[in-house]
This record gives sequence, C-alpha cells and structure tokens, in this order.
Amino acid sequence: MPEQVDLKPNCQGCAALCCVMLPFDAGDAFAFDKAGAEPCRHLSGHACTIHARLAEAGFGGCIRFDCLGAGQRVVQQVFGGRSWRDDPTLMAPMEAAFRAMRRLHEDYGLLLASERLPLTAAERATRQGLLDGLAMAAPQTEASLLAYETGPMPRAVQGYLATIKRRLTPRR
Repeated sequence: MPEQVDLKPNCQGCAALCCVMLPFDAGDAFAFDKAGAEPCRHLSGHACTIHARLAEAGFGGCIRFDCLGAGQRVVQQVFGGRSWRDDPTLMAPMEAAFRAMRRLHEDYGLLLASERLPLTAAERATRQGLLDGLAMAAPQTEASLLAYETGPMPRAVQGYLATIKRRLTPRR
C-alpha cells in the first residue's frame, strides 16, 4: 500500500486558500456573495477575524468546508511556503494548484473509503492500481497537478467509483 497522506486541514500551514480562492453566494450558508480569487472581507493576513463566531455570523458553509489537507500541501509543498499575499502574481497559479490538489485528495480519500466496502478481488485490484497511480506520497508541483487534473486518472477513479456504486446500490 502506498504511503498515506494526511487529509486533515492545517490552517496554520496554509495561506487561507479556501477564504480566497472559493466563490460563494449569499444564502443559508454564507452571509454575502464573494467571487473566486477574491479575499473574504473577514480575512486579515491569513486569519479569519470571525472564525470563533462563524455560525452566528451566517457562515455555516465555512464550518462545513474541508479542503482535505490540500491547502497546506499547496502552500508548503508546491509553493515552498510562499503566499499570494506576499506575491499577488501567485494568485492564479495557487488557485489552479489548490483546485487540482483538492481533487487529487478527494479522489484519494474516496478510494481509501472504498476499502470498507464488500469488494470483489478484481475491484480490490483495480482500487489498489488506482491508489498506486495517484502517487500520493510523491512531491507535487504545478505541472504534476495540471497533468493530474487534465489526465486520465480523475476519470478512471470516477469510473471505478461509479462501477462499485452501481453494484452496491439496490435496484428498484
């Protein structure tokens, strides 16, 4: 089995990527509209000024969001600790890397979770092949993340998950 990657977010190792890169619309989960690649108005440096009272302030969506550890991995591994705050030219590449890393981590997490299902030997072999193909322990770069996002692996993972879901879902 490949070395496991921590899917827990570590906001201290991040540059508030979710608070900047992700858009949201006013509604039940967010108190106002925010465009993607725009820092949230409650962001000071890389810290949320209302973090202790997100629910009361109307930001339940922030509480529910989980980057799956993609934020800190992008900042620390891909950009060597640099931030969009210090170098605004990093905004677009960090957004692209964050999107791709989140997808990679999500696919990895779903494959790990599928281990708990009653899989056939062939499905277990396919799952293991996909996990090996993700090369999660390998250092990621902007280029490797772009190659992941545009390559065949996301479709292969989704195809595998769809296959096991169909097999496990009772038919009506």
